[in-house]
Amino acid sequence: MEVTCLLLLALIPFHCRGQGVYAPAQAQIVHAGQACVVKEDNISERVYTIREGDTLMLQCLVTGHPRPQVRWTKTAGSASDKFQETSVFNETLRIERIARTQGGRYYCKAENGVGVPAIKSIRVDVQYLDEPVLTVHQTVSDVRGNFYQEKTVFLRCTVNSNPPARFIWKRGSDTLSHSQDNGVDIYEPLYTQGETKVLKLKNLRPQDYASYTCQVSVRNVCGIPDKAITFRLTNTTGGDPLPQLQWSHGPGPLPLGALAQSGTLSIPSVQARDSGYYNCTATNNVGNPAKKTVNLLVRSMKNATFQITPDVIKESENIQLGQDLKLSCHVDAVPQEKVTYQWFKNGKPARMSKRLLVTRNDPELPAVTSSLELIDLHFSDYGTYLCVASFPGAPVPDLSVEVNISSETVPPTISVPKGRAVVTVREGSPAELQCEVRGKPRPPVLWSRVDKEAALLPSGLPLEETPDGKLRLEHVSRDMSGTYRCQTARYNGFNVRPREAQVQLNVQFPPEVEPSSQDVRQALGRPVLLRCSLLRGSPQRIASAVWRFKGQLLPPPPAVPVAAEAPDHSELRLDAVTRDSSGSYECSISNDVGSATCLFQVSATSCPRTTPMCCSGPRGSPMLWTPCSTTDSVSASHTRAWAGAVVEGVAIWASGNTLYLQLNQHNAMVKAIPVRRVEKGQLLEYILTDLRVPHSYEVRLTPYTTFGAGDMASRIIHYTEPINSPNLSDNTCHFEDEKICGYTQDLTDNFDWTRQNALTQNPKRSPNTGPPTDISGTPEGYYMFIETSRPRELGDRARLVSPLYNASAKFYCVSFFYHMYGKHIGSLNLLVRSRNKGALDTHAWSLSGNKGNVWQQAHVPINPSGPFQIIFEGVRGSGYLGDIAIDDVTLKKGECPRKQMDPNKVVVMPGSGAPRQPHPQLWGPMVIFLLALQR
Repeated sequence: MEVTCLLLLALIPFHCRGQGVYAPAQAQIVHAGQACVVKEDNISERVYTIREGDTLMLQCLVTGHPRPQVRWTKTAGSASDKFQETSVFNETLRIERIARTQGGRYYCKAENGVGVPAIKSIRVDVQYLDEPVLTVHQTVSDVRGNFYQEKTVFLRCTVNSNPPARFIWKRGSDTLSHSQDNGVDIYEPLYTQGETKVLKLKNLRPQDYASYTCQVSVRNVCGIPDKAITFRLTNTTGGDPLPQLQWSHGPGPLPLGALAQSGTLSIPSVQARDSGYYNCTATNNVGNPAKKTVNLLVRSMKNATFQITPDVIKESENIQLGQDLKLSCHVDAVPQEKVTYQWFKNGKPARMSKRLLVTRNDPELPAVTSSLELIDLHFSDYGTYLCVASFPGAPVPDLSVEVNISSETVPPTISVPKGRAVVTVREGSPAELQCEVRGKPRPPVLWSRVDKEAALLPSGLPLEETPDGKLRLEHVSRDMSGTYRCQTARYNGFNVRPREAQVQLNVQFPPEVEPSSQDVRQALGRPVLLRCSLLRGSPQRIASAVWRFKGQLLPPPPAVPVAAEAPDHSELRLDAVTRDSSGSYECSISNDVGSATCLFQVSATSCPRTTPMCCSGPRGSPMLWTPCSTTDSVSASHTRAWAGAVVEGVAIWASGNTLYLQLNQHNAMVKAIPVRRVEKGQLLEYILTDLRVPHSYEVRLTPYTTFGAGDMASRIIHYTEPINSPNLSDNTCHFEDEKICGYTQDLTDNFDWTRQNALTQNPKRSPNTGPPTDISGTPEGYYMFIETSRPRELGDRARLVSPLYNASAKFYCVSFFYHMYGKHIGSLNLLVRSRNKGALDTHAWSLSGNKGNVWQQAHVPINPSGPFQIIFEGVRGSGYLGDIAIDDVTLKKGECPRKQMDPNKVVVMPGSGAPRQPHPQLWGPMVIFLLALQR
């Protein structure tokens, strides 16, 4: 008996019971729920059919000694539907109210440690029939009159079902068939989502206005009854159902205060800006919306202006007898081209003659401008001229402008009043800029800014017109300072070279100083110089500077020599820092407008201090450096982990730094890190080796200078395994989940990879290309593929990019299945994108051409030098018969197997519920970064 026990112990990794016969596990699956039918499919697999919403109950009957343990898993369906290991004697799998996404292949695995585990499977097919959806579409062209008077109407009936549904169209109680008459067509559209049948009614006739029913059926599979939806096609005026009306305005929104009610749009106090096209759109979710448009034209006139043009030929700027003269009149109107002008002289209509001409649309003037030209000006031509603009037959008031031509008419002049060339005000106060203009008639004044960097006036406009020559500004700010230009306007005056002048505006504001606050640390007995600098202010000079220590007034600093320039700072020198002289110093600087304060906190110390810093991202990303808490979790990313310290204060390194490292709170190591004199912003690093996962470390940093030890910084680091690090356990992506294992589409390629299965693929797709199913052979299983039909062209590329993996091993193996079937197959490439020093893509594997209608497997060895991603690149060949697919991508540490798998063998990948191998201990270096901020 003892010999038998020893023999069994040597063969079986379980305890010897001393009695009984050991037997391997056996299993059989039986159903005990609401099954519709259990049948055998064409590959001798049992198929269990059930209606959606019923209860699924499967029993795994097992035999063997010891009693086998049972575990249920599932593939070829939703990747989230996984079942954990049950208790030893619970072999029943029960799913209440099963959903369509829970269909697929279910595995029962029984094992007791004797022989190989027993695995049985059964495929569950969930049957369902949704309510059909009926939509109505009509031809866009030749739409006249009432809603259904166009030529053709399409009734589109769509439904989702399993198995595929059968469609029956009825008009009233009569069943319609394809080509029943010349006015009826029934067909299946080429590109649809779900199952669709279209009833086309051509050249609508009176008998076509009737009730239409779309009836869908799965032939009572699983007792699922037929379903139907009915629509009534009418020629009722207005639509059926009654449509909703909506008004819109182009090109802008509806006018403010516009009220739409029962198809009527009311606009109160209509303005010229309300002109435009108004659209009334009627929708009732049947067919195309009905739309009517009306153009609203609001007539208006404003801004009557004139100009006097002396003889241009003789380059004159004065009105002289014997020369030519032109008077121009213009109004801003809508519509501009409908405006008419009339000229009067001394109250009577001006009569045309050889010396008096009236013209329209002078090319040198704005559009629709009327000009009265006087040739060879006589004394009798002096007088008052009146220009009247009007809309004939429209209730718009006329606009007129009057011009007096006499020997007293003089060109304009402009100047700045004495003492107003420079205006100085305080920020927030009002200001008035003034220019005086003379001339008869006196023109208005245009204001603008001279400064190129401030082209707009405070009003937001480039030009502003003032009739009295005064530009008024409220609540001026410092950015309003600068030079302003005033010039005569061209209209309402002489059409001569503009006269102009300039006014300088100075806005005074309180000073701004730096530093606003500063922490100053200095060795005992060493001098300190405190400087408070004036950054900006108006006036840009220091009127007074007052220093205080702990609130007490200090004697003023030494005065600046008279010959020197006005200083832009104030300094206070402490010859030797002591404990008594440590504390708060304030410097208040004023410039006659206001004051600002610099605050210094001076403290005596023997050494600079360190502040712990953390970095949680890839090395070389300074944006990720942040002040850290006392404990941090650091991933074993990129074969390195790191801690950091910001060194503040004096950066004079003499004897170096001391590093105190404590492992698991009991193993300690003290290490001196010698460094040379460092510059501001220089990054120092120190590598710590032999770190283990998942241990914790306490890191202490103490800076040393010639004055001794400074403040110590401490932190605790938890060194952990990264989540997305490849390990020796199964790491296979079956693409069953919509998230596709974190893979993403490359944004720089020409098109994308597509996730689909046999149920979602286009039934009209090109023959003799692409896989019929995924590698599992079930219609529910998903895979990734590239569609090479139009608009794809030769050489177009689609790239599928994996998540970023941390390189914690020297070698990796990428295994995947590929399907390359079709006479126009291009290429499938596997690239490795290394992110150790920037992104660099290298080719690791490539295959081109037709490889047959089979799934084949490839094993590709890679040895990334740092963090990496793998990229599947599909390249379109010379034609549309070039679809390429991939499935079951695995990434593992170590070398690839030397013996390749049979490429024609369909391999069922194990379920994701398989027990994972324990993580091996990771050893890696840690890098300590030191960053000097100041000197």
